[in-house]
Amino acid sequence: MEFSQIIALAPYVTTVVVAAVAGWVINTHNRIRNGYPLENSWGMAIHPKTDREAEERIKLLTSENAELRAQMSAMKERVETVERIVTDQSYGLAQEIDQLSIEKKARN
Repeated sequence: MEFSQIIALAPYVTTVVVAAVAGWVINTHNRIRNGYPLENSWGMAIHPKTDREAEERIKLLTSENAELRAQMSAMKERVETVERIVTDQSYGLAQEIDQLSIEKKARN
């Protein structure tokens, strides 16, 4: 291969190298942002560095999950109560009575 041919291929090679490096950087950024463990070239995890860090993180996430589940069940109970009140016939009857009393006051 002649030197002029090599020079002609240089922009294409450069584009491929830049695209590969950019893809690697974006992939690493997404892994960090989403909490996936980072690995070295041998496949060994480099973050979190120790199992203790991973265990602490799991404990924190587990406790947060339990707290959120408790809040969610409390909210479900409250919504069920409100639905029961709103769909109750006596509630609708009370609204009709209130509406009639308002209309009666408006006429007087």
